[in-house]
Amino acid sequence: MKYIIVNKPFEVLTQFTDEAGRTTLKDYVDVPGVYPVGRLDYDSEGMVLLTDDKTMQHRLSDPKFKVEKTYMVQVDDVPSDEAITRLRLGVQIKGTKTAPAKVRLLEEAPQVWERATPIRFRKNIPTSWLEIKISQGMNRQVRRMTAAVGYPTLRLIRSAIGPLNLGDLQPGEYRELSPEEVKQLKDIAAKSSAGNSKNVSSSATRNTSIGSSKGKRPGGKGGFRKQIN
Repeated sequence: MKYIIVNKPFEVLTQFTDEAGRTTLKDYVDVPGVYPVGRLDYDSEGMVLLTDDKTMQHRLSDPKFKVEKTYMVQVDDVPSDEAITRLRLGVQIKGTKTAPAKVRLLEEAPQVWERATPIRFRKNIPTSWLEIKISQGMNRQVRRMTAAVGYPTLRLIRSAIGPLNLGDLQPGEYRELSPEEVKQLKDIAAKSSAGNSKNVSSSATRNTSIGSSKGKRPGGKGGFRKQIN
């Protein structure tokens, strides 16, 4: 089995083909037979896990298994304590309330790479960075969450999936997971699966009761190095 993480650059599709000719992971990753676990928006950056392990792919990408993902989020202005509390408790997005999230305001901007396309600053309005950890998978969820509390996302970087983090991978670089990292990934997937099974069992019991009562940065764009252990 192959397990790889890649630092997806800005404006790259989290797939290997595109009929419109846009840049995809194929322009960076030359490992055959692997596919993305979940997705990361075209205008977002950071960690994408690639594997040919279909069971792992399902358990880590399906929101019901609740695998935590960490995002570094640059937002317009400096969020108030009230806004951060709302993010932690959950906000309404098109009639659906998001699950509680782990959110903290970073005292200093994280040390991250320069983006090829700079963000658009508002004159005389500061920006700030949040660390947001969620286990849901709603479409563009983090961006919608910060917008819902009045602080639009300017830049979004996924820095970790479960116990794995980007480390020093630069945009376009990738590397194979170590045996220990693979074990950690399988452990967290197994725990998530077990937790989901308990929830399903509990739900079924309740329903029965209710019923009874009634990196070579391959491809050659930019020359980033490949990191395969």
